[in-house]
Amino acid sequence: MSLFSHLRESAAPIHARILAHPFVRGLGDGSLPGDRYHYYLRQDYLFLIQFCRVLALAVARSEDLAVAARFSDLLNMTLNSEMDLHRETCWAAGISPEALEETRPAPTTAAYTAHLRLAAETGDLATILAAILPCAYGYWEIASALRAGGLPERQPLYVNWIKMYTSDEYEAMARWLAGLLDRLGTELPPERGDALREVFLTSQRYEYLFWEMAWRKEEWPI
Repeated sequence: MSLFSHLRESAAPIHARILAHPFVRGLGDGSLPGDRYHYYLRQDYLFLIQFCRVLALAVARSEDLAVAARFSDLLNMTLNSEMDLHRETCWAAGISPEALEETRPAPTTAAYTAHLRLAAETGDLATILAAILPCAYGYWEIASALRAGGLPERQPLYVNWIKMYTSDEYEAMARWLAGLLDRLGTELPPERGDALREVFLTSQRYEYLFWEMAWRKEEWPI
């Protein structure tokens, strides 16, 4: 079994709970209340900012220049194209640029992005991949499952979300990241497997908590 397959298998129960989460199911069938989607968009914007910083560190951690170039392309796409698309999506949903920029991270957003930054700032490239794949590959899996059930045509914003994360370009990126981890895994000592598994599982748990955060519209208690 490849390293990525092993990590996915270990996180399968969490992934199953994500697919069954009311936010995700509502996104797929169009029943998700708009206020919860607005909350998600605003917090996801903050997540993307930190995700870009993690990708920048992945460029620095890449010893292979071709891999560094691919991460550089991914950083450019995320920082310039995906972020612009996210702002346009927020505008279409009724979130003004001012409101978006005034958003502050909720507890789960702050904790999740701190976990990713720590993995990127203190770990090697394999650690970074283990940290980001539950999001990067997981979004393709979620969107693919939702699309297989039929698009919620009465909710075009949700349709656009599903289509974006099931695009050929996004799928190619997700599969490349998974394949890169597998290639790196063949050169790692066996004892690294447990450490990478913990990083992967922590990110997978935060993925679940991110949907839960948006469903509950989490706020700081004090």
